[in-house]
Amino acid sequence: MSVYKQQLLQLLASVEGLTAEASPVGGGTALFFRGKEFAHFHHDHELDLRLTKKIIASLGLSHPSGSVHHPVRSAGLPWIEVRFNSEQEVQRVAEMVKLAVAQLQSGSVSR
Repeated sequence: MSVYKQQLLQLLASVEGLTAEASPVGGGTALFFRGKEFAHFHHDHELDLRLTKKIIASLGLSHPSGSVHHPVRSAGLPWIEVRFNSEQEVQRVAEMVKLAVAQLQSGSVSR
């Protein structure tokens, strides 16, 4: 496991209701909030995260070029791949994960 993935998981360890477990689909690590998967790692430097379309747009996020796992993902989906290769990017992704958890708590994540 990379140092950045470890840092991200450590930053998220204090979020009540959030667990990191084996993904039942992909076999890697997934993030769950109260038993519901809302993110999974494609590898140690990329997280596929379920946010709302509104949050994705408000943060100015876009599908990364060169995506191996979702090369033709529609921009209208509530999922976004986020990559992290520095401590600053780890912090940014941790904040996005916390936004996703807040959306799950409020029940406003759309399918």
